[in-house]
Amino acid sequence: MNRSTKPMVAGAAVLTMIGLYLPVSSPDTAHAADPGGPVVDGNARFTVESPTLIRLEYAGDGGFQDRPTFNAVNRSMPATAFTTSVSDDGYRIIKTSALTLRYRENSGPFNAANLSLDLGNGAPAVHPSFPSTCDYGNGCEAEGLTLHGGATIAGNPDSKSDLAPYYSSGFTGNGYVGGFQTTGASINWQVSNVPAAGQYAVQFRYANAAGKDGQTTDRAVTLTANGAQTPVSLPPTADWNTWAVSSTTVSLPAGTSSLSLSCGSPSCQSNIDSIAVTPLDASYPTPAASANLGGYRNSLDLLAGPAPVADGILSRNGWYLMDDTDTGLINSDGTVDSRPDHGGQPYQDGYLFGYGNDYKQALKDFHDLTGPAPLLPRSAFGVWYSRWYNYSLADYQNDLLPAFRKNKVPLDQLVTDTDWKSPSPWAGWEFNPSYFPDPKALFDWEKSQGLQPVLNVHSAIGTGDDTYPADPQLQATLDTAGGSLQPHNCDGSGTDTACGLFNLRDPKQEKAYFDLHSTIEQNYGKPLWWLDSSDGETATPDVDVSADTYNSSRYQVHGNALGQRAYTFARIGSNGSNYGDFAPGASLAWAEHRYTMNQTMDIDPTWAMLAFEAKYTAVESAGIGLPYVSHDIGGYGQDSANASNGWDDPDLYARSVQLGAFQPIDRLHSDHGHRLPWEYRDTTDPKYNSPAAADSATKFLRLREQLVPYTYTLAHEATIDGLPMVRALYLNWPKYDESYSNPTEYTYGDNVLVAPVTTPGTGTVSTDVWFPPGTWTDYFTGKTYTGPATASVSTTLDTMPVFIKAGGIMPTRTNYVDNDAQNPLDQVTVDVATGGDGQFSVYEDDGTSQTTPANPAPSATTRISYNDAGHTVTIDPMAGTYNGAVANRTWTVKFHNVAAAPDQVSVNGGAPAGTSYDADHQVLTVTTASLPTSAGTTVSYSSGTGPSRHITGAASSRSNTPTSTMLSSGTVQALDRCLDVRGGYSASGTPVLLDTCDGAAATVRRRNSLELLGRV
Repeated sequence: MNRSTKPMVAGAAVLTMIGLYLPVSSPDTAHAADPGGPVVDGNARFTVESPTLIRLEYAGDGGFQDRPTFNAVNRSMPATAFTTSVSDDGYRIIKTSALTLRYRENSGPFNAANLSLDLGNGAPAVHPSFPSTCDYGNGCEAEGLTLHGGATIAGNPDSKSDLAPYYSSGFTGNGYVGGFQTTGASINWQVSNVPAAGQYAVQFRYANAAGKDGQTTDRAVTLTANGAQTPVSLPPTADWNTWAVSSTTVSLPAGTSSLSLSCGSPSCQSNIDSIAVTPLDASYPTPAASANLGGYRNSLDLLAGPAPVADGILSRNGWYLMDDTDTGLINSDGTVDSRPDHGGQPYQDGYLFGYGNDYKQALKDFHDLTGPAPLLPRSAFGVWYSRWYNYSLADYQNDLLPAFRKNKVPLDQLVTDTDWKSPSPWAGWEFNPSYFPDPKALFDWEKSQGLQPVLNVHSAIGTGDDTYPADPQLQATLDTAGGSLQPHNCDGSGTDTACGLFNLRDPKQEKAYFDLHSTIEQNYGKPLWWLDSSDGETATPDVDVSADTYNSSRYQVHGNALGQRAYTFARIGSNGSNYGDFAPGASLAWAEHRYTMNQTMDIDPTWAMLAFEAKYTAVESAGIGLPYVSHDIGGYGQDSANASNGWDDPDLYARSVQLGAFQPIDRLHSDHGHRLPWEYRDTTDPKYNSPAAADSATKFLRLREQLVPYTYTLAHEATIDGLPMVRALYLNWPKYDESYSNPTEYTYGDNVLVAPVTTPGTGTVSTDVWFPPGTWTDYFTGKTYTGPATASVSTTLDTMPVFIKAGGIMPTRTNYVDNDAQNPLDQVTVDVATGGDGQFSVYEDDGTSQTTPANPAPSATTRISYNDAGHTVTIDPMAGTYNGAVANRTWTVKFHNVAAAPDQVSVNGGAPAGTSYDADHQVLTVTTASLPTSAGTTVSYSSGTGPSRHITGAASSRSNTPTSTMLSSGTVQALDRCLDVRGGYSASGTPVLLDTCDGAAATVRRRNSLELLGRV
């Protein structure tokens, strides 16, 4: 057996670039716990990256790769203790504290026959294989294999999609490969464990009906096996919902072979569901159900409902093998080199995650291997407004923002969609003077209003035609780009226009492209760029890195150079798919979290899609480690089953805004639609006039702004440990089947359970909620539930099912603000659910300075803890500081699930500034004075009968005596003739208001009995 030193230094510059760099020891001393480094056994190499992660590399030519790849950037993982040996029956054994891996020596590339994994959980060993491998005799889902050249994972398109007539139902598995009609489209896989050289059947389950060419005819595809091509004819099926099986005989050697099914011309229009390599005349084997918990789609464009996704790293099987074989090698500047050729010898490079049901460990391993997500600017976690509409600066100044302010709806990010551009509204790079005659005035005004400007762009430039003249910057762009760009027909606003596309892998074209951005940034201001490549507008090749991902990565490089917290929001992980298609890119989306906020794009406003959005955020966040998922809140389309002429059904609109309040990003967007709360109050159309929906949307947009301190902390956690902000239930309760069977539920952080309402109703709506183990208190109603159990929760449009776990703490901003950027966080409310201990640390910084885990910006944390036995919230002194940190803060603590009004309440051992008890919701509210953040604060209460004590609260200046006494019986004795009390409470903790101060008998408002003696 050969050993080599674990490659530590390679990629240090890359780690520095992405903010993950850690000091590296020399190769001679780096592995005290791992003295042998990687284990090399013949042509196989094993690198133990963590107790639950092992790199598997097979190089038939012995050419192992030590450089970081675009996906696996960290070659400096901490040393991990393990043992290795060879068994008497010829198996290489690698054992960590969490798993045991066995590989049959000299058995060739890794497959299910020569590889086994014992997860140490008492279950039988599993037999991992690469995702693109299909074992002999088994049926395999086509959508789970390697797709190239525009082959797509098909979803259920809405009626507006040109794919709708060709959709096939009745597929097996997650979906099928659809739109198999583009020249060069292919499905690629390896068949393993072929028993002996000979003739075998390659079988396909397919559908073939009337295609885009109007023909119903045999379709020709090509089967390639180890380089040998065989034509295959697919006869017509009765319709697109009817599946048939085609079988073709090929010669295969024993062991492993490479196969592909490809389309050589546009005439091969078919849908492919699954494939299998079997003995001749064998019946078709139905693929086994997948246990994978899901990954991503590039977008949710033009979908009518739930849609298939590519696989993610989490599986109920307890393992996943991430294929990195073909991914390019990343340089210190983020550019990519191709991998070296292996001379026709087999090569594999993958990462075997063996986590059992510890999904959080899998996400940590993924984070450590692939790098951290960036921390977005703080304003990104407030309220966004976006609309495809030709707004002008005057519209913004005179109508839109004043309406936000008048209705007290906060706004942090203002998105200007494509119509700002000229000459072409799709591919222009000049500001349209009809809308923005002074572009700098736009940026200056937005800054003055505390708004982050956002501009929509497409990675193209207008080249001129009868519709629009060439862009004024075209010639300079061509000169910088080297003379030419890829010609394309940009389809925007329903009007085709000639344009040129940029290949960002070409340094000259990349510079030409970002020079267009720099002109705006240098002359007017620095916006966030929305990369909206909706119609395949990219010439970046999809060869060893997904085109979408690479394009987004260059935006981060560009923005970092400007000193920004750089990111873009865009479609993800595809080859630059056409609108509504999902053609997975060469490296999938494993690196997308480092660069992108995934805008899921043009979602239909339907109840089915609302339910899918709730599920999708949790699935994608956990499946590919991408914390920032952003839906079109309210839905994009003008018309659907639940929308018409830009108006949503009011209940759908309200429930969509509720969902947005508890998502990573809350972004209202539509196609010329109505997504502003007051529009549903002001309209005269009786179908859409709904004050209840308007009030609900207003309430939840305000709540979203209040949640910024909590949401921003979750975002920071995601950059540090890889845990998503929206967490699928199975991350915390993996052993409960209900964690998987209630996919629209999730936790926001660990202790806030969210169950969005996804069924219609303008009145009271019942939602079945599964409660995980523990006690959960309804944030809105105060009702408590104990899990594990399912209960029906009733809500009207002004509430939604949100619950805080016993001991859970949720900090929010107390006061209403128009935006976050201009309003220091000097008032904070702490919602705590009693019944258990808990803690939460609020993270703060200036919201804009560049920061990474390795090079953090100045920041502060405030630890908040709750001790249930003492009914005490302890707020620690602020640790750290930053520019703009507040010196004083007013705290409001809301104790939920307090069964009765307390006997005593104190702040730092003394009287609070104010207190009240809401018996209906069982909430005790305690407010402090403005206190130094440099000092700790304790807020506590106790129950039971106590001695006589003074009323606490703010006494009126008209008081003729400094005190009045409250007896333990609840009796108030006024000691003089005049006293006003505000914020007082009785012995049982109920609010008291003495209304008159004129010598007459006072009127006392109370919930419980209060006896007034004498005159006040």
